[in-house]
Amino acid sequence: MRAVDAIMECLKAEGVEVVFGYPGGANLPTYDAFVDAGIRHVLVRHEAGGGHAAEGYAKSTGKVAVCLGTSGPGATNLVTPIMDAMMDSVPVVFITGQVRTDLLGTDGFQEADILGITMPAVKHSWMITDPADIPQAIHEAFHVAGSGRPGPVVVDIPTDLSKADIPYEIGQEVPLDLPGYQPKFEGNAKQIRQAARALAAAKRPVLYVGGGAVAAGAQDEVRELAHVSGFPVTCTLMALGVYPAPDPQWLGMPGMHGTRTANYSMDEADLIFSIGARFDDRITGNLAEFAPNAKFIHLDIDPAEIGKNVPAHIPIVGDAKQVLGKLIPEYESLGAEKARLDDWWEKIHGWQAKYPLTYEDTKDSEIKPQFAIKAIWEASGGDAIVTSDVGQHQMWTAQRYDFKEPRTWINSGGLGTMGFGLPAALGAQVGNPDSLVICVTGDGSIQMNSQEMATATQEGLPVKVVIINNGYLGMVRQWQELFWEKRYSHVDLRDPDNEVPNWMKLADAYGWTGVRLEKKETLVDDLRAAFATPGPVLVDVRVVREENTYPMIAPGAAARDMVG
Repeated sequence: MRAVDAIMECLKAEGVEVVFGYPGGANLPTYDAFVDAGIRHVLVRHEAGGGHAAEGYAKSTGKVAVCLGTSGPGATNLVTPIMDAMMDSVPVVFITGQVRTDLLGTDGFQEADILGITMPAVKHSWMITDPADIPQAIHEAFHVAGSGRPGPVVVDIPTDLSKADIPYEIGQEVPLDLPGYQPKFEGNAKQIRQAARALAAAKRPVLYVGGGAVAAGAQDEVRELAHVSGFPVTCTLMALGVYPAPDPQWLGMPGMHGTRTANYSMDEADLIFSIGARFDDRITGNLAEFAPNAKFIHLDIDPAEIGKNVPAHIPIVGDAKQVLGKLIPEYESLGAEKARLDDWWEKIHGWQAKYPLTYEDTKDSEIKPQFAIKAIWEASGGDAIVTSDVGQHQMWTAQRYDFKEPRTWINSGGLGTMGFGLPAALGAQVGNPDSLVICVTGDGSIQMNSQEMATATQEGLPVKVVIINNGYLGMVRQWQELFWEKRYSHVDLRDPDNEVPNWMKLADAYGWTGVRLEKKETLVDDLRAAFATPGPVLVDVRVVREENTYPMIAPGAAARDMVG
C-alpha cells in the first residue's frame, strides 16, 4: 500500500482518534490518505495552534497526541509547541512533511532542516530515508513519546517517500528497535527503604509534588502517603490538582507567586520529598539560599533531573506511581507517630493565620482580577477543565482556583508561552467533549492565537474564553513598576480613542457569543449564564488596570524574602 495509508493504519493501531494539523505541499499525500482513513482531523488556522491544541489534548487525557505540519514554515511554526512540550513533558508526535529527497540540501522551495532545528527540543526524531521504515518509525515515535518521561518527538517524511508503495499488511506486528532507550520504572528497593526511614525520622517534612506525578497517574498514591504520614503537601504549577485544594494538609503552591506558607515551609523543612519535580528557578528563587536546613529525597523517572539543581541525598529513579506504591507500606511498617509533627504543624498553622492569601477588594463595582478568578471558580462549581495563557492571570488562577483533580489545569509552565491557552482549550475540549472547558487568558495572550476561534466554530467546540482584561501586558508592566521605576515601555494595549480590538465584534465575526462584564455584584451569575450558553463564548471581564500579582519572590531573592 501507499506509505501514507500505512501511516493511517499505524495511527489507528496506536489508538489515535484525532489529529491536529494543517496541510501544505509537502504533506499533501498524507492529507489525501485522510479521505479514506476514518480518523478525525481538526483543521487549525496556524501550525502553532495545532501544536498547542495537541498539547491540550495530551495534558487533559494522558494520551499521546498527534500534530501534522508541512515542510519549511509549516514545520518551523511548530518549533514553539515542540519546545513547550519538551519543557512540560507532554507526549506529542509531530509528523512533518519534507521536500523531495532529490531537493534535500539544495535550499529547495520550503525546505527546512527541521530535525536540526528541533534537535535540542525533542526526546528523539526520525528522518525517513527509506519509505519501508515508516511504520516502524511511527510506532517507535509513539513508544518514545509516551513512555518514561513523556515528551515530543518528530518524524520528518520527504513527500516523494510518503507516496511510495511499501510492503505493509494491516495489523502486522512492527518490532521496535530502541536498544538505548530503557526507562526505569520500579525504583531501587534499598533506596526506597532508605527513603521510608528518612521520612519516618523527619520532624519538619514537606511533600513537594511536581508534574511527574501527573504523568505517572500517581495522585492516589500521593494522597495516601499524605494521609498515612500526616505530612504537609505542596504542588508545583504543573501538578495542581494532584492533591486537592483546599485540604487541611495543603500548603498552597510554592515558588515565585506561591503562598508564603508553602515557601516558608520549604525554607525551614528538615526533609523535602520531591515527587516528579525538578527544582526549577521559579520554585527555588536564589538556589544558594534554597531550603538550607533540608535533606532531599528526589524521586524522578528521568535520572538527568536528579541532583541537577539540588543535592539528592536519597535518589530514586523510577515511576512515581510504582515507587510510592512500594514506599507507603515500607513507611507504615515503621510505625512512625504523627505526634512528632505537632510542633511543625503548629508553626505552619501560624504562617497560615498570619499570611493568608488575601487582597484588598474595591469599594465600588469595579472588579479586581482576584475576585474574577474566584467568581469563575464559583460559577463553574470548581469542576471545569481550565486552561490558561501566561502572565498575571495564570498566577491568579493557580493561586485561587481550587483544583481538586489532576489534568484539570492545563497551562504552559516551563516555556511560558503566550498564545497557548485558546488552542490548548480546543484540544482539551476535543479530548473531553462532555466537560466544561474554560480558557482564562489576558488581552495580550489571546491575540497571539485568536485565529483559532475559527477552529472552535468549525469543529463545534463549546469552549468558554474569559479574558481578564486590564489593557496591559500585565506581568511585564508589573516588573516595570517594581524593578524599572515604573518606566512603562510598550505595555499599554489600549488605544485611547478606539477599542482595538472590539472583543464583541471579534466574537461576532467568528460566530461566537460575546459578553462584556464590568460589575462585580453580578459577576458570578453573569459567568454562570455565559458558561451555560451553547457554543463557544468569549467573555470580556474588565478588571482594575494596575493590580499586581502577590505574594512574590523577587528575581534572585530567597524564598523567605517574599514581598506583597
